[in-house]
This record gives sequence, structure tokens and C-alpha cells, in this order.
Amino acid sequence: MERTTEAAQRRGIDIVGPSDARSVVFVHGAMFSRKLWAPQRDALAEEYRVVAPDLPGHGDRSDETFDLERAISVLDDALESAAGGHAILVGLSLGGYLATAYANRYPEKVDGLVIVGASANPIRGLNVLTRATAGIVGLATRFDTVERGVQRLGERWVRNRDISPAQKREIVESGIFPREFATPGPDLAGRNFRVRLAAFDGPVLVINGEHDKIMRRGERDHAVVGDADVVVLEGVGHVCNLHRPETFTEAVRQFARRVDAPV
Repeated sequence: MERTTEAAQRRGIDIVGPSDARSVVFVHGAMFSRKLWAPQRDALAEEYRVVAPDLPGHGDRSDETFDLERAISVLDDALESAAGGHAILVGLSLGGYLATAYANRYPEKVDGLVIVGASANPIRGLNVLTRATAGIVGLATRFDTVERGVQRLGERWVRNRDISPAQKREIVESGIFPREFATPGPDLAGRNFRVRLAAFDGPVLVINGEHDKIMRRGERDHAVVGDADVVVLEGVGHVCNLHRPETFTEAVRQFARRVDAPV
């Protein structure tokens, strides 16, 4: 199999790995870009076709406005144009909810689903909390000084991760978008993602950081409805793919091998 790198050939999408290998599509969370997945991309590219698109409002698509339908369209284009029309989806936070919605709509295109930091179902009390958080963040980040302050904190946090200097540089240079922590909230709030997950009959893996308290409250219920395995990464929080990149990557690798194992 020939290893290919096509990241520079398309706007807002990284495509790395053998063209005839199993495709794994990574969907980033709010505020970051596709470069959030740089450690996983680099570690898996010899074995898998790794695809990572920017969502609207982020990275090379920062000039676009996020909404769930547009994001589903972007994700579908990534699967169709770069992943052969079907793939294992790995989504973190906002990306986890988007991947769940996509699997509910296009189950025939999703060979397996990895939900990371997206186990809390934003209905009832969490509906209110999601909307309130989005409103507060939206108001605060209207001030350039607040937005830039959050960007600096995000950049510092990335530089303190145990990843390569080149990966840190990629993530920081691709941008951090604090206002996008608020934009998706109203689109997610009130949607029952657990019902959508229950309708998907493919293999599911739930990954959470041990200290991601909000998401872990829904972890077991999510696992039950999705008939999912659960991996908890010790000693880390929400963005666990950067907190413990090697352990996270190995969990995804083992899941992909189980998906493709002969029955």
C-alpha cells in the first residue's frame, strides 16, 4: 500500500495514509480545528486512511457560521470524497455529538462510532445549562480582550501537552476559536442524542477522561443504549486525546481492529 499525504490539496481537510486502507474520520470539538488530531493522525497514518475535516467556524472554515446541518454536510463530504463513502467516526465533544447525529442519519456509512467527551445528553436540566453556558460565553467573547485571553490560555495549554513540538505548532497555528464554544450550544441543546445513538446498531466505543465529571455522569446510560464498550483514561479531563495521546490512540486502534475482525 502506498502512503499518501493530501492535506495541502483540499481546503480544511487532512487526508493521510494508504488510499486503500480502512478509513477513520476524526471530528474535532469546539474551539479547536482538525489539527487537534495531529498526534492520532501521525500515529495511525501507516495503518489507516486518516481523514480530519475542519468544521464550520473553525480552522480553514473559520469564515463560515456553524450550524448542525451545515456541519453534517461537511462531514458527509469528507466521507464521500476522502474515505470511500464509509468509515469509523471518532468525535470529541462537539464532534462526538455531530458524529452521533451523522450515524443516526447515515448508518450505512458508519462502520463504527467512537464518542469522546460527549456522553451528557443535552435535554432537561442539561438543555438549560447548555443554553446558559453558550449565552454567557457568547457575551463574554464579544470583547476582543476576553477572546484573546482565552486564546492565549488555550495556546499555553497546548504547549504544555506531551506531544511533539511540530504537533503543538500545528495546533496553535491553526487557531483557537473561543466564540465557537458558544455558537453550537443552541443547536445541540434540547436534542436527544441518546435516542439517536440507540437507533445506531453498529459498534460503539465511549471514551472519557476520568476527571470529565459532566460527561461521565451520562457515561453509563450512553453505553447501555449504544451497547457500547467504555474506556476511561485515568488522571485526565475533557480533551483526553491530547492529555494522553498514546493511550487514546491505542484505544482507537484496538476498536478499529475489533470492527474489522472476522465474525
